[in-house]
Amino acid sequence: MSMTRMFSEDRPSTPAGPALAALMVAIVLLTIWRIWVITHSGATLYVDEAYYWGWSQALAWGYFSKPPLVAAVIKASTAWLGDGLVGVKAGSLLLYPATALLLFGLGRRLYDTRTALVAALAFLTLPITTALSLFISTDALLLFFWTASLWALHTALERNRARDWVLLGLTCGLGLMSKYTMAAFALTAALLLLTSPEGRRKLVSPGPWITALVALAVLAPNLWWNWANGFPTFRHTAEITQQHKDANLLEFIAAQIGSIGPLLAIGFIGAIVTLRSTWRSDADRLLFAGSVPLLLLVMAQASSSEANANWAGPIFAGGTLLAVAWLSRTSGRRKLLAAAIGLNVLIAVVVYQWPQILSVVHRPLTAKIDPFKRMKGWDSLARGVAPWIAANPDAYVVADERTLLAHVAYTLRAQSPRIASWNPAHAVHDQYQLTHSLPDTKGITILFLAQGDPAEVAARFEHVEKVGMLKVQTHPDFALRTDVWLMQGFKGY
Repeated sequence: MSMTRMFSEDRPSTPAGPALAALMVAIVLLTIWRIWVITHSGATLYVDEAYYWGWSQALAWGYFSKPPLVAAVIKASTAWLGDGLVGVKAGSLLLYPATALLLFGLGRRLYDTRTALVAALAFLTLPITTALSLFISTDALLLFFWTASLWALHTALERNRARDWVLLGLTCGLGLMSKYTMAAFALTAALLLLTSPEGRRKLVSPGPWITALVALAVLAPNLWWNWANGFPTFRHTAEITQQHKDANLLEFIAAQIGSIGPLLAIGFIGAIVTLRSTWRSDADRLLFAGSVPLLLLVMAQASSSEANANWAGPIFAGGTLLAVAWLSRTSGRRKLLAAAIGLNVLIAVVVYQWPQILSVVHRPLTAKIDPFKRMKGWDSLARGVAPWIAANPDAYVVADERTLLAHVAYTLRAQSPRIASWNPAHAVHDQYQLTHSLPDTKGITILFLAQGDPAEVAARFEHVEKVGMLKVQTHPDFALRTDVWLMQGFKGY
């Protein structure tokens, strides 16, 4: 399918086969490219990925900061592909294309084949997809199940069969088992049900309540785990949304425009601004309800405190389809749509090939301009600790921050290091403190990895010796460092 035909008006009879084939080719090529970037960027896992990998080694119904599905996905992908970078990240490499396929199917149901194809390609090349496809995170799962729930909700509203409401409950429940942001999908359903007479009649029928019961049934194991462990995930979620930090509304809005792409954002904003005509279309109304309420909710958070850019992540599924549909309605807008996708592809090229671009212009890759800075050097730093772990196999490995601890656990997994968290207050502020607090057992030995002064910890041991200092130069202007201390004869907290 040529670019000229792709951005021209569709005919109702346009078959899905060639468009789906074109989408699959794009998915394969993009996935190969992303695997190449992962394996040639010089980066290791992001700290959260190493953290989640640790969770996957002890599957549970919940974890300190997230529900359990991300750990289960990593467990499955590493069982299939091994514990290397691609094995850990494979879930993300598959879930974003799977979300694009869902958008293609939903786009055909709501609009036509060409709009569906362009929206799926647009989603695959969004700046946020370009970035997040390289990392396994809860956002990959959330976007997939949010998109699946949009399709299921459309089907349930259209056909009103019990099985459709059950399917919606399953997708919402699995979304909740991925990230609690999925709860905001209730706003989408409520907006659609309450703003039409037919919807209000459905609201007093069994269907929506079947959905709620199924979703709660799917979430029930995580609720039970939270109850058994003092509700750590709920407390953590409440804490991060109630932090007393400066409002960042303008920064958050700029991040959303950057996430969808500056030109494609025009289509999304255009659909919102022309709300009267958008609301008259059943298809546009579904996508509006699937994106704008969550966006407004997180904007309200950003106006009073800090909100992370990815907290509104699910809006980019339905929002992309809505933007593409709006931009496809006139020849002038279609030119803007082609330019929007072209710009986003260019952004992907710059991000993925940045080291090669700098090499061509004879510029060094410094930490200040490296998008992968935070993922470089941690594996080398962890390997530097290996000789001391081998020499002290019974020692617990403790660090003054969880980034290095997570990377030691992952990088030195063949040595099975005895990871532990220093926790004199017996508090729970992360997963390590929940499951790997250093036991209050007198006489034990630790290897303490510290970037700062270890005096507080050292005071609790009879013999303390600095046995090494590690430095990994990741960039001309940046290096990772840690001191290694052997502490023996624990006196207790």
